[in-house]
Amino acid sequence: MAFVTRQLVRSVSSSSTASASAKKIIVKHVTVIGGGLMGAGIAQVAAATGHTVVLVDQTEDILAKSKKGIEESLRKVAKKKFAENPKAGDEFVEKTLSSISTSTDPASVVHSTDLVVEAIVENLKVKNELFKRLDKFASEHTIFVSNTSSLQITNIANATMRQDRFAGLHFFNPVPMMKLVEVIKTPMTSQKTYESLIDFTKALGKHPVSCKDTPGFIVNRLLVPYLMEAVRLYERGDASKEDIDTSMKLGAGYPMGPFELLDYVGLDTVKFILDGWYEVDPKNPLFQPIPSLKKLVAENKLGKKTGEGYYKYK
Repeated sequence: MAFVTRQLVRSVSSSSTASASAKKIIVKHVTVIGGGLMGAGIAQVAAATGHTVVLVDQTEDILAKSKKGIEESLRKVAKKKFAENPKAGDEFVEKTLSSISTSTDPASVVHSTDLVVEAIVENLKVKNELFKRLDKFASEHTIFVSNTSSLQITNIANATMRQDRFAGLHFFNPVPMMKLVEVIKTPMTSQKTYESLIDFTKALGKHPVSCKDTPGFIVNRLLVPYLMEAVRLYERGDASKEDIDTSMKLGAGYPMGPFELLDYVGLDTVKFILDGWYEVDPKNPLFQPIPSLKKLVAENKLGKKTGEGYYKYK
């Protein structure tokens, strides 16, 4: 009797596991909306790991630049990965590029995709309009994700009728190099969707971490307040920005000081994140506006990309 019971339990358990696995979406076809640094990087790693990718942006010129950037990035990867076999490196580059097609019409390509990854401007209205439109054309099984670093996923998902198949996948720049991906599960995201995205992230060779739909998720929620406290320390005259940067590099082992990192990320980007959090929770002392940051952004001194931020660059 014990033997029969064990066999029955084992059979039921195996059946349940198989059923759960069958429910998950195996992502093979990916549509990436946005051909900027993040979107191009996501398209690159997806194509390099055996996925078929359609990269979408507004114009053919943007897409041409995106594909050129992807090719340059792939050649750098191939040079390291296939140092002793250049021919294999060339084949890797060509095969990856052949897996990426482009389009300027997202509605025409999402009907056959498993996953839509949005990596466009950090503007809730624009994202909502995009997803509301795509929701009408995408297949019922298609999962939607946003790569937003500052907006709440729930507020984006509410523009669609597939809140259970909507989540956040927050990649880090540069995407081909950075291993971490934050997988953001809203209260409406189904377990099937969540597990499918965990599997997809691992298939990309990335390391997924899970987080609820809280402002900033994990990394930015810890990083941005740290950066702002460094600026407040400087604004009070307690220490120079140079000494603050040196202290965090030599004392905490950080590769970059907070002011160097601010200029690298872009002061406009950081201000946008902080402003969004302040709007949601204006009483939180960590989210209070920063005078010097506001002034520099108003003067278009946004960091390395404009030649000047907290530091000047040649």
